[in-house]
Amino acid sequence: MRRFSPDDAIPQGARGAAVALGNFDGVHLGHQGVIAATRAVAEARGLALGAAAFEPHPRRLFQPDAPPFRLQTRDQRARALKALDVQLLFKIRFDRALSQMTDAEFCERILAERLGVAHVAVGFDFRYGRGRMGDVETLTEHGKRLGFTVGVVAPIDGGPEGAKVSSSAIRKAVIQGDVASAARMLGRPWAIEGEVLHGAGRGRPLGIPTANVSLGDYVRPRLGVCAARVDIGDGAARPAAVNIGLNPTVAPLADPVLEAHILDFDGDLYGRTIEVALIAFLRDEQKYGSVEAMMQQIADDIAQTRKALA
Repeated sequence: MRRFSPDDAIPQGARGAAVALGNFDGVHLGHQGVIAATRAVAEARGLALGAAAFEPHPRRLFQPDAPPFRLQTRDQRARALKALDVQLLFKIRFDRALSQMTDAEFCERILAERLGVAHVAVGFDFRYGRGRMGDVETLTEHGKRLGFTVGVVAPIDGGPEGAKVSSSAIRKAVIQGDVASAARMLGRPWAIEGEVLHGAGRGRPLGIPTANVSLGDYVRPRLGVCAARVDIGDGAARPAAVNIGLNPTVAPLADPVLEAHILDFDGDLYGRTIEVALIAFLRDEQKYGSVEAMMQQIADDIAQTRKALA
């Protein structure tokens, strides 16, 4: 998959594509529906399949002080799009200047002039332009004027209590610890990726070494213990008991950290990038009266992890 940053010149060979347009945070089932509809047009008309994503996420511009909310890193998003056969990934810089464009200006300057799209597909509730003035109807009209076709994809149900699949619904599920619902809406388990950092080193002497990963810009999940599977970069899914929390018993932290105890594994992972897929939420974080009580609970967590992943 070819990736183009907001400042890259788009070569002639990458113009004239069928392009799915959106934020694609999570590349969930709804996004996958938009990609599938775009792929169908691309195949029917002999076009390249592309995706155009806003970067940074518009929420970061309009709510700069908002807490972390991302479902994926840029690399995770790119891999998920590539797995859907996307050939071209265009990044559209979402800054103050772009936010002040009218719907007509966005279609003219970005879609027609910069990307040279032949077809654009969006979700049914897509809004764009200054003050969200544009919608799928205006996009279709501008497309007729500028020479590109437009496809609109209906919502996909599958969220909790029949709600439509959306990044917001997935964030809510993650915050509530409902990783099963998040996985159903994503079409795969929700996963946190990051570099393994040096921690305090208290786990190894106790026989429970952990790989520590910062949560970075990820939405903050419910604090507690999860059964997970960890990819250390070799494609294997290793079982792990994962604690996401503030470490209240031994040395309280200001910001939660992910600590993954990979079962039956004793390798050195410092500096490596790993991906931790949360499979089942087991319990909330607790503060213990002693290290011994904490160790007894960890032993039970490991047993419950093996059971959940069996």
